[in-house]
Amino acid sequence: MQPEPRSSRAPAIGQALGATWREPLIRLALASAALIAASAREWGEMLHQWWNIDTYNHIVLVPAILVWLVWMKREELAQVEPREWAPGLALVAAALGLWVAGRFTGINLLAHAGAVGAVQGAVVALLGARVAALLALPLCFAAFLVPFGDELIPPLQFVTAEIAAALTRLGGIPAQIDGIHIQTPVALFIVAEACSGVKFLAAMTALAVLVCFTRFASWKRRAAFMVAAILVPILANGVRAWGTILVAQSWGVEFAQGFDHIVYGWVFFALVVALLLGIAWRFFEREPEDHGWRAADLAGSAYLARSESGESASRGMFIAILALSLVAAIVASATMV
Repeated sequence: MQPEPRSSRAPAIGQALGATWREPLIRLALASAALIAASAREWGEMLHQWWNIDTYNHIVLVPAILVWLVWMKREELAQVEPREWAPGLALVAAALGLWVAGRFTGINLLAHAGAVGAVQGAVVALLGARVAALLALPLCFAAFLVPFGDELIPPLQFVTAEIAAALTRLGGIPAQIDGIHIQTPVALFIVAEACSGVKFLAAMTALAVLVCFTRFASWKRRAAFMVAAILVPILANGVRAWGTILVAQSWGVEFAQGFDHIVYGWVFFALVVALLLGIAWRFFEREPEDHGWRAADLAGSAYLARSESGESASRGMFIAILALSLVAAIVASATMV
């Protein structure tokens, strides 16, 4: 049995990447380092949230997913030449402006979004519109590096309480609801922040976006899956809370608390994810490596051809980004007291 010859394809790709990508990638790495250093406080805050706050633990996986998405585009990227693109500098400036605004107002979500957006903008500015089009999915998916979801906790608490109370009454158990408090014959239950379901909803939203754009080509199927990925976790969390009430009614409150965290907190939601993906599986339209555009698809794009008139192989954008990061850091430091 003869091994399949790897021939000249892999070396050709390696040579192309080495010849045309080495300097642009070095400049991108240095520019990203400068932007991250300027917003080091925000990156530190985000790292703390990813690692120490349950709601955002799933974000630890996002960098690996970004690497995977880019890796699947390596052959397409080898067919294009990265070139600096002046309009991309506006994205960097806008993101740094958002970051400074977040610093001034004390709104962490804005500051974090600006810190991440500046690096996203640097990719566009330093590698060009055509490369950005090929990397559209990982560039957009990088937005999930920003911790968000705490804003949804209060409404999710109320929705969970309403679902749990309604199901409890349907089961023949008297239940009185007052906001996030549910009074039953056995105990008073409170839908705490940790029980709002925001952790599961945030993780499912990120997963749904990934699935939509790697496995579906139809916008109708993408929309249907996104709606299901948002509604199912909310409904499932209400069922989880109702199940806790049922267990407490039968085996006591203390047993229900442990049962809720061990069984419902892990097994139940794992089954919900498996069920949702299992149903969607038969409707998948493509393999993950086929996501996004191909270099050949973009070759005849009149829009890209026009936009590339603003591209160059110079180092102007790199120097401009370094200058912007320095100015933004000086302005932001003035907000610290």
